[in-house]
Amino acid sequence: MPLPLVRMPRQILAGIDIVLTDIDDTLTHEGRLPAVTYAAIERLAAAGIDVVPITGRPAGWCDLIARQWPVRGVIGENGAFFFAYDAGARRLVRRYWKQDPQVRAADRARLAELAQVIPAAVPGSAIATDQFCREADLAIDFREDVAPLPWAAVDRIVELFEAAGATAKYSTAHVNGWFGDWDKLAMTRIFFAEHLGRDLDASRDRVAFIGDSPNDVPMFGFFPHAVGVANLDFFGDRLTALPAYVTTARGGHGFAELADALLAARSAA
Repeated sequence: MPLPLVRMPRQILAGIDIVLTDIDDTLTHEGRLPAVTYAAIERLAAAGIDVVPITGRPAGWCDLIARQWPVRGVIGENGAFFFAYDAGARRLVRRYWKQDPQVRAADRARLAELAQVIPAAVPGSAIATDQFCREADLAIDFREDVAPLPWAAVDRIVELFEAAGATAKYSTAHVNGWFGDWDKLAMTRIFFAEHLGRDLDASRDRVAFIGDSPNDVPMFGFFPHAVGVANLDFFGDRLTALPAYVTTARGGHGFAELADALLAARSAA
């Protein structure tokens, strides 16, 4: 079981120089971004600790986040791409896992077929309302803008994606499916190498990841200083890897709790 965040050694906290974070129910709280969360991101950036959101949310959202939030970049659609804003060049860097636009277009056509099949096969599910600004995946809503569905329905959505040859992962709101072998961790490796000029394996002791859901499992399993927000308990035993630590607060307030710990350790160092 994860240890309380207060048990993370101060020397480890003081050495963290980058925070990777999920968005939904990790930065947000009950579907909204609290002021305390955004302020925590700003305080981390001001202290020289880079923040990188890593989310299942769509390209359209990630474009805005990369441009307007005080972050080093953003990894979206569960690892389909990273976006990072180069302020000096006034240019948004877009790096896709599948770099050929024709291949991405062909994948979208295959996903469009599943967009007809899956909601019809799973009553109560629906295409996510943010689907219009997605580039690489299909998001099926099971509790964001629809009445919450039972886990059996979520599992059925995953099965339908996998039967079509797609990868499927779920968060607190959506099941996301895509044709490709990426995940959050795989694109994080590319982001570190190509944008930060760092080797992820050599850097992971200086990285904190914070998240809350099954699509964060690759990150929980890889990073020794991974943190879960308190609402991690929503998934019960459905997580196949757990973070090393857990906050006392839920959602974005848990993120702010981690930021406070990092900044306190740095100031005391």
